[in-house]
Amino acid sequence: MSMINTIIADCQILMIEGLTAIFDSTRNPSIKVSASANNSADLLKKVSLGDCDLLIMDINFPGEDGIELIPILKSYCPNMRVIVLTTYTDRKFVKRAFLNGTDGYILKSNDSLDLFQGINAVMEGDTYMSDGLRVTPASSRTYVTQAVANLANRFYEDSYTMKQKLTKREQEILHLIAESKNNREIAKDLYISDQTVGVHRKNIMRKLGVRSTVNLIKFAIEHQLV
Repeated sequence: MSMINTIIADCQILMIEGLTAIFDSTRNPSIKVSASANNSADLLKKVSLGDCDLLIMDINFPGEDGIELIPILKSYCPNMRVIVLTTYTDRKFVKRAFLNGTDGYILKSNDSLDLFQGINAVMEGDTYMSDGLRVTPASSRTYVTQAVANLANRFYEDSYTMKQKLTKREQEILHLIAESKNNREIAKDLYISDQTVGVHRKNIMRKLGVRSTVNLIKFAIEHQLV
């Protein structure tokens, strides 16, 4: 396999440096890290140059949903292969990533062998998904194990995971609520009825587990949802 021009995108600088060190120490596959990015704007700029064979990216960037970036990135560089390298195991994220055009989905908790297997697979034109990941619901045989995992995940949710609970409209309304706008003002901004805003507000509070507007605004700011 010839040299693979690669971009690494991750909001954690140490992750980028660690992957670069790993790739520098191996020759099979032969990977050249030609650029890196730790935010979405920089990533879009680097990929738009068009000289990239492989993009290895996380899906959580500050203020940006990396999954939504994938088709945009591929429009800049159609022949580029994309591997999502992340901590998120939820099948909804996995499914969305593949629907949006990723070629591989690998967990950061796995070893480098899994990553190299994924790179070889996607560069050969195949898709790759780490063991243990799913894009379909778990079968009854794995239901109990999945339920335990889901319960554990409830106690560890970051801003990206919490934001995915909300629809795009709910995210819009949450931003306006954080600006201290009332239902009538939000309805006017979004050209919807007061009653519709009220329903969305209740759904947002239910999904995020808060019971008052004051606590909702505080929660949204503390967890970087706005």
